[in-house]
Amino acid sequence: MSPQLIDLFLRSFWETLLMVGVSGFVGALVGVPLGILLHLTDRNGVLPLITLNTGLGLLVNAVRSTPFIILLVAIIPVTRFFVGTSIGTAAAIVPLTIAAAPFVARLVETALREVDRGLIEAAQAMGATNWQIVYKVLVPEAYPGIVAGLTITIVSLVGYSAMAGAVGGGGLGDLGIRYGYQRFLPEVMALVVLSLIVFVQLVQSLGDRLVRRLSHR
Repeated sequence: MSPQLIDLFLRSFWETLLMVGVSGFVGALVGVPLGILLHLTDRNGVLPLITLNTGLGLLVNAVRSTPFIILLVAIIPVTRFFVGTSIGTAAAIVPLTIAAAPFVARLVETALREVDRGLIEAAQAMGATNWQIVYKVLVPEAYPGIVAGLTITIVSLVGYSAMAGAVGGGGLGDLGIRYGYQRFLPEVMALVVLSLIVFVQLVQSLGDRLVRRLSHR
């Protein structure tokens, strides 16, 4: 490949890292507390609030059930409000974050459900408050499941970011479409696919290693 294409590839790879990193971080900041709230307010939770839980569940399910390519288009006004444009890497981060947050929330909720109910009852018997149960019992016991869920989210965001690139979001997806497909450069497409595969493998391996370490602490 020419030096120009190599420079373009490096820039596109950085854009993908930026999209996945920022949206994954912000999505986790929103999704983890949301998942905890969903678990606490469940019918069998320590703070059952059925109306709130139902409303949050409907919102989460609505976003999760919307195909990402449709979500990209549907929230264009929101994207323009936050970043001033609907095209580019910064614009792609908005729908990626909105897609990531409910995904994380459901995975966190599932991880919390796996915590032994006896531990919660023991904490309640010792007079622990709901907040103490959350940060001293629920979250520490669910660490491996939460980390595994965040790993799955990051891997999914890699695929979403490539999809965003196909509609002007930048990154490796944009590079693969514009040069690998439209300009008939199969070596560019091969490099994009290989890079995404390696990136996903690294993320998954790091996540699995961290989960094993947390599981044996």
